[in-house]
Amino acid sequence: MMLPASLPQGPIAPDATGRDPPGDDVERLRRVARELEASFLSEMLKQAGFGAGRGTLGGGAGEEQFGSFLRAEHARALAERGGIGLAEQLFEALVARTRGTDPA
Repeated sequence: MMLPASLPQGPIAPDATGRDPPGDDVERLRRVARELEASFLSEMLKQAGFGAGRGTLGGGAGEEQFGSFLRAEHARALAERGGIGLAEQLFEALVARTRGTDPA
């Protein structure tokens, strides 16, 4: 599984008071968490056979490629609408990591 290109480069340091990262960093962490959930959901949909070629577009490699695009878009839409809750868990872990605390 490929990691999203927008994954933060290096740690996002909390401010001196130990509060949450600045607003831009929080949004970036939420976006990364949603992208990771979408990647996970896309793999799950692939294993479930969603978007597999059925010959409706004439078959061949092109149909397989478009099936992967369909899976990716469905997974992204699922993650944007709340998904399975994985993005929120990832977000909380990322925020805790920026604070230097254990999320557990």
